[in-house]
Amino acid sequence: MPHRQQGAPKGCVTVRVGAEGEEQRRFAVPLGHLSHPLFAALLEEAEREYGFRHQGAIAIPCQVDRFVQVESAIDRDLGEHHHQHLLDLDNCGATITGGHNHSHSHIHLPRFVGCFRA
Repeated sequence: MPHRQQGAPKGCVTVRVGAEGEEQRRFAVPLGHLSHPLFAALLEEAEREYGFRHQGAIAIPCQVDRFVQVESAIDRDLGEHHHQHLLDLDNCGATITGGHNHSHSHIHLPRFVGCFRA
């Protein structure tokens, strides 16, 4: 049975992830993750790789395994008040979650987030 392409659910943004030489995969990232410092670091890598005025969907130039680890750490950091989790859009929308703890912080979006189109 072929898997069907799907978009990000409400409250998420689609990102493409993959290091050079690695097949890119699509993930639905909850909007709340975009303001986390770990995600900001991934966006800074994207800015260095693709430039500040990158057109199209957000592309993260790191290994998929590393991205999933970072997202799991963000998920744990956001804790129980966070109800959305990373979804693997190229794996039938499988949910990828981390453990939960109760720490939470309010952080402003990085200056360049608005330059990417979802």
